[in-house]
Amino acid sequence: MIDIRDHAGGCTIAIRTQPNAKRSDIIGEHNGLFKIAVTAPPEDGRANAMLLDFFAHWLGFKRSCLELIGGASNRNKVVLVRGCTPEELAVTIAQLSGN
Repeated sequence: MIDIRDHAGGCTIAIRTQPNAKRSDIIGEHNGLFKIAVTAPPEDGRANAMLLDFFAHWLGFKRSCLELIGGASNRNKVVLVRGCTPEELAVTIAQLSGN
């Protein structure tokens, strides 16, 4: 189960990033983390920026609704999703993933 938690500003989701991928894509759940591959290298924050852009687009949210709040220099990240409850985010992810 993906780690999605309540937060004062919305909810947080634990994400495992795979930088330098051949294509940006949603991989799925991996040990409680939502795994996302991005094509950008992990240099100068490019993979982090691409992660937030790609994930926001995939969810159908504005980019400004997402903020990296943990793991800037780690593959394991914590992303704040504003204006969304953990339940709403879980349902959205399940629907988009086809689960």
